[in-house]
Amino acid sequence: MIEKEKIFVTQPTLPPLNEFVKYLEDIWNSKWITNNGIYHQQFEKKISEFLDVNHCSLCANGTLALMIGLKALRITGEVITTPFSFVATSNAIHWAGGTPVFCDIEEDTCNIDPEKIESLITSKTSAILPVHVYGNPCNVKRIREIAEQHDLKIIYDAAHAFYTKINGESILNFGDISVLSFHATKVFNTIEGGAVISNNEKIKKKMDRLINFGFIDNETVSDIGLNAKMNELQSAYGLLQLQTISNEISKRKKIAEYYREKLKKIKGIKLLKQNKNVETSYPYFPIFIDKNEFGKSRDNLFNLLKKHKIYSRKYFYPLISHLDPYKHLKSAYLLNLPVAKKISEKVLCLPIFGDLSYMDINKITRIIKYKKNK
Repeated sequence: MIEKEKIFVTQPTLPPLNEFVKYLEDIWNSKWITNNGIYHQQFEKKISEFLDVNHCSLCANGTLALMIGLKALRITGEVITTPFSFVATSNAIHWAGGTPVFCDIEEDTCNIDPEKIESLITSKTSAILPVHVYGNPCNVKRIREIAEQHDLKIIYDAAHAFYTKINGESILNFGDISVLSFHATKVFNTIEGGAVISNNEKIKKKMDRLINFGFIDNETVSDIGLNAKMNELQSAYGLLQLQTISNEISKRKKIAEYYREKLKKIKGIKLLKQNKNVETSYPYFPIFIDKNEFGKSRDNLFNLLKKHKIYSRKYFYPLISHLDPYKHLKSAYLLNLPVAKKISEKVLCLPIFGDLSYMDINKITRIIKYKKNK
């Protein structure tokens, strides 16, 4: 029988409060609370080392990081992207002055389908903006080939892909830039926050200017920038998070493996394929429900879990292309997005976080297996 305590789809990791207080006392004494403070500088350096990337520009949140990246690369016109993501992906394109063009996805990975990108390229296309959905790497090799052939920029939304690696190499090093989110719902969080990753020092410097209103120095503004700075409190918090993130990822991996073992024989439940060459941080645990085989629809299961105070999420439903601000676009027609539509109606992300107990996982999977209302 399910206990009355609520189980949410995720739970943020928090640094030890007594350790954070020490950092806060230092910030209070220095009175340096923002504008590239000491902790900001340390955090930017430490997280670059941890992620094995060349250049990292910290931001106040992931959406601003996407906007900064798009502006730094001078992206205008049409940007080919996925409808199967959080709405911030397309919102950032719009706010940066571009127009999202929706491309269908691959059924096995839930990522943008490279073989459907070229048919969407026009004289107005300036970039491709894929998402590493669920931390699962896109086909970076094929996307690079298409971008080079058509002289397009590549911006990866890597909000789910903190620490994702292919053959030991960080996924963040592919494309012109990659963008991270450190929102409270992410595996690694700074409460709010984000970062733009680049291999190009010139682009790094431009992004740093754009993050700080466009200032080169106290008297010179070279670009029309934003106020997207990460403050000292978030930076200090992030430094502490780096000390425990490897343990969090390790615990999530074990939880994901346990889920797979418990769910593998349930008819009508499909799981994402695993790639032996890929390491992820296990940010989500999606399952895909075949109504005919399982005996209940995705929404039926969602409501059943909710009755037992288990709060799963329909990541991602509805599609971005089906939301009011975007459904008027030609590329938003669902006939052009059959795989994305199908997946969005089947997917359900189950709770996963480092402190999720195996007893709770047993409860969740037992409800899924027996589909009982009580």
